[in-house]
Amino acid sequence: MTSGPRTYTLAGRFDMYRAGHLDSPVFAYETWGELNDAQDNAVLIFSGLSPSAHAASSADDPTPGWWEEMIGSGLPVDTNRFFVISVNSLGSCFGSTGPASIDPNTGKRYRLSFPVLTLEDVAEAAHRVVGHLGIECLHTVVGCSMGGMSGLAYCVRHPESVRRFVTISGATRALPYAIAVRSLQREMIRSDSKWNNGNYDPADPPITGQRLARKLGMMTYRSAEEWAQRFGRERSTDHASDDDQFVAEFSIESYLENHGIKFSGAFDANCYLYLSRASDLFDLAEHGGSLEAGFKRLQLDRVLVIGVRTDVLFPLVQQRELAEGMASVCDDTQLVELDCALFFPHHFPTA
Repeated sequence: MTSGPRTYTLAGRFDMYRAGHLDSPVFAYETWGELNDAQDNAVLIFSGLSPSAHAASSADDPTPGWWEEMIGSGLPVDTNRFFVISVNSLGSCFGSTGPASIDPNTGKRYRLSFPVLTLEDVAEAAHRVVGHLGIECLHTVVGCSMGGMSGLAYCVRHPESVRRFVTISGATRALPYAIAVRSLQREMIRSDSKWNNGNYDPADPPITGQRLARKLGMMTYRSAEEWAQRFGRERSTDHASDDDQFVAEFSIESYLENHGIKFSGAFDANCYLYLSRASDLFDLAEHGGSLEAGFKRLQLDRVLVIGVRTDVLFPLVQQRELAEGMASVCDDTQLVELDCALFFPHHFPTA
């Protein structure tokens, strides 16, 4: 198989997990490495909310990916050994069908007519791509942040189709704090007058709301400990030329502003709203009636759960809960707790 970016258009109807359906949706994905003759070396990567499928560079697209240091020859996800697949999340704006896409039935953008999106839908879309590639069983599913929950959805919906699972700052479900943060981010976007109930001009989107939402996100992606280490009370060199006395006097303010502006021009607002809400809706307990029943559906041979001590969105208590549940059904379960303020898998570039 040739590595690089590709798309797969499903012929026919794609039923959504909660309600509604999509007609002939498109799934964008990239691959690296070669599928072996036994077809047992495939690794599926689920990203966080904002990245595209471009997790690493390739001959067809040499630009660095959002996990460039992890995927490649001799790297942790070794493309000399594994056939690696990264699928852009359904509902996103980087090639897969989402609210910004054209509805084939109307010829207009879906916008808020897009069906309710769940991480089960994200997982199912990836499963269709895996099937399209002729792969019956994955060597490993890897998920980071929102992708950890998408990966768990994949494992519980298709337990016979995956042998190993690596989750990095994932969860069985979102905690109230994470839901509150994302709710406020969505309100920031929806309160922007340019949002116009989702009917904004793509050339003139609700940038102010998106910028504020991204700033709030950045504050949760990194800990107070790291902010202190990186910025302290250092002043911004840009403040002297700014007439507004309330803006960007400190370097941390300039940092947040720069990231907010960068994100606002790269991600569709409605797509952000849908994926954010999908992160809140996921709950492993829906698959069987309880967390215990959900875990019992899994058929994994090996599990690695990775958490970060200073993570506020997906704290260690959730990683321990996840590892304990996995251990009840998979003897080879390992929990790794990282004491590292600089490691935050929720923060990936969108380009």
